[in-house]
Amino acid sequence: MRLRVPPEAAGTRLDRFIADHLGSRAAAERAVEAGALVDGEPRAKSHRLEGGEEVELQAAEEETAAPAPEPPPVAWEDEHLLVVDKPAGLVVHPGAGRSAGTLVDALAGRVAGGDDPSRPGIVHRLDRDTSGLMVVARTQEAFERLSQLVRRRALERTYSALVHGRPRSRAGRIEAPIGRDRDDPTRISLASDAARDAVTHFEVDRLWPDRALLRVRLETGRMHQIRVHLAAIELPVVGDRVYGVRDERLARQFLHASRLAFPHPFTGARVDVESELPPDLRAYLDALSRDS
Repeated sequence: MRLRVPPEAAGTRLDRFIADHLGSRAAAERAVEAGALVDGEPRAKSHRLEGGEEVELQAAEEETAAPAPEPPPVAWEDEHLLVVDKPAGLVVHPGAGRSAGTLVDALAGRVAGGDDPSRPGIVHRLDRDTSGLMVVARTQEAFERLSQLVRRRALERTYSALVHGRPRSRAGRIEAPIGRDRDDPTRISLASDAARDAVTHFEVDRLWPDRALLRVRLETGRMHQIRVHLAAIELPVVGDRVYGVRDERLARQFLHASRLAFPHPFTGARVDVESELPPDLRAYLDALSRDS
């Protein structure tokens, strides 16, 4: 879709302009995330238009009917929130090319809260092919309080990541702002005109001649942060077909949200949940150990 910005729209934010044409702010945000271009250049949703530009929206991929997914295992719950163990391959919420068959559909009737009715209860996300733990709100008040924890960086998220190469140290901290790549808006990178601060910590859990299993902790939670940061220090995630190196023995990236800890947003009691590696990742490690 191509839209010409009229002179009277000068000074309007990009997301507001798109929302006026698509009918909702949520649809506009998804369009920007999918790679909206202004005169051929990716821009942040807060970009102010001048009038006369051409705004190009990426066409949504053709959808196929998606069956209702099975509810994921619940690792912890009370009347305020759920901690679920998301399987790989499950999209968290509706977006470009996917309006059904998501985690939100699997949890229908059990989650609530937030300004976007297509994303009830969602305060943070996992990539489709990343498995592991997510906390989801069950009420509006829980959503607001969990969102405050995220903003305060009080949500402790630890991942298991298998990478190509051998780290130069047993532990490290990666601090590098990331955002949509200035040349390819479908990718996240350090070469961005709209980069936001991002901090990742890692330590070595296990080593092989040309692989390393890392424990990775997020200080911030940007899109694709772990995958981009590890690739930037020449430790790409195994099986990552966008930022890493393909591996035909693994159908997705070796990335699992293995631990989630936070103070309960109502009681203050510590919630600390762990998830074991799923069978596909365990099998890959077993084969790697046998071959080494």
